[in-house]
Amino acid sequence: MTYTIGSYLAARFSQIGLKHHFAVAGDYNLALLDQLLTNKDMTQIYCSNELNCGFSAEGYARANGAAAAIVTFSVGALSAFDALAGAYAENLPVILVSGAPNTNDRATEHLLHHTIGTYDWSYQLEMAKKITCAAVSITSAIEAPAQIDYAIRTALREKKPAYIDMACNISAAPCAAPGPISAVIAEEPSDPGALAAAVEVAAAFLREKTKPILLIGSKLRAARAEKEAIELADALGCSVAVMAAAKSFFPEGHPQFVGIYWGEISTSSAQTIVDWSDGVVCIGTIFNDYSTVGWTAMPSGPNVLTADQHRVYMMGHDFSHVHLRDFLSALARKVEKHDATMVEYRRIKSEPPAEVEAEPEAKLMRAEIMRQVGPLITSETTLLVETGDSWFNGVMMKLPNGARFEIEMQWGHIGWSVPATFGYALGAPGRRIITMIGDGSFQLTAQEVAQMIRHKLPVIIFLINNHGYTIEVEIHDGPYNNVKSWDNAGLIDAFNAEDGHGRGLRVTTGGELAKAIEVALANREGPTLIESVIDRDDCTSDLISWGRLVATANARPPRPQ
Repeated sequence: MTYTIGSYLAARFSQIGLKHHFAVAGDYNLALLDQLLTNKDMTQIYCSNELNCGFSAEGYARANGAAAAIVTFSVGALSAFDALAGAYAENLPVILVSGAPNTNDRATEHLLHHTIGTYDWSYQLEMAKKITCAAVSITSAIEAPAQIDYAIRTALREKKPAYIDMACNISAAPCAAPGPISAVIAEEPSDPGALAAAVEVAAAFLREKTKPILLIGSKLRAARAEKEAIELADALGCSVAVMAAAKSFFPEGHPQFVGIYWGEISTSSAQTIVDWSDGVVCIGTIFNDYSTVGWTAMPSGPNVLTADQHRVYMMGHDFSHVHLRDFLSALARKVEKHDATMVEYRRIKSEPPAEVEAEPEAKLMRAEIMRQVGPLITSETTLLVETGDSWFNGVMMKLPNGARFEIEMQWGHIGWSVPATFGYALGAPGRRIITMIGDGSFQLTAQEVAQMIRHKLPVIIFLINNHGYTIEVEIHDGPYNNVKSWDNAGLIDAFNAEDGHGRGLRVTTGGELAKAIEVALANREGPTLIESVIDRDDCTSDLISWGRLVATANARPPRPQ
């Protein structure tokens, strides 16, 4: 087989496990899209716009481990950069490929469309370098294979996005055939000396503690260390708390799981047991103003040991080039049982109040929505929750082992969940996908529901219509938190056009919601959007508390000069 640069790229995408790649066509990438189509092991998936394309790829990477998106120069890529930055923040290897101007126009005084009106087009590459772990510009068929391999290898190793721009006249140029994929996906092992030293220090740290606890963070997935975290938990016998962004990364059915640690809004007794412990092992944690509730819940000091993706450190010690899964597994073989936090947790934990079913004709309330959504979540379900009160509703959901939970807490881009749901559903076709989103967030990326219809994805979307940006209301209210009302359920008919099978339903009572869920479960030919209308201030108490503390952090006065 004779390879071109484009077919080489397609081969590498297929070899790293991609069954799909996402695209928005533009004149600088059309020849490349043709080349990618020659690979019959992948399907080209078209998106409504480049922002959605990027977030669709981000969702696919959550389900599949990696993803790719193809856009055009400048007007496409700069839009996609928003989602690419989100992938960087969320530790997801998304490879963004942008078509670029013809090589013959470089270093000339040719002023081209889709640029900012200068003769220097390097601005896009320079911008990409800030939000990726690798950024390359391909203008040579000889150099292309090495550049492509470098970008993909670095993205997979770092669990961060990579960027490739490719001149529009070069994607069909012949190039070398791909070498063994092992050269791309091979991972450098942990440094043996650093690993051994980190384990010794950590084991000594734990021997000195009488009531240690494990705190799981979202980098656990990026490190591919979920199994090893369970190994360490089993060996220690201590309590295991999970940060909100890592919900489902440690099984909630595990006997040592004590809930979600989120400061003042932690689930029942989780904050109490974390605060009571005398040694916190932070595993893949990310502490920001949102996850610490305005910096009010951030473990620190000599009683904290942090095991990050490639680094282990505590006061007085710092070990690099240590893979998290290697560290956790080796440490599990060196520790003894320390179950004091479990003994205490059993004493202090309280059972959640029993859920009360609302009267079928009663006005719909948030609590009733959550009561009815809960039983839909099985071991084969993935629940995606949008920035807003859906965060807090989702965190409170009890997940059976095997269920997955997806949240975008570091980047926090409203509207993320609609295209991310589309991408995730393509990447995990055997799972039931449920998404919770507010009406304000939905308006940013609603178009991608049309692509769910196009691909007959039986996604269930619970759109909570509380008449605006309720999360912003609780942080800092003003007229800017109001949105123009849409007929959200009716929008599905417009997306269906002449051949779609999406369902849009609007409910205002618990009885209507129950019937709508029956319709959604029966609809296997497309998505079902259930617009659930509630009062503007009908939100979780957690959102109110969280909003108050985040607002306080935001409002801190400048330090004196």
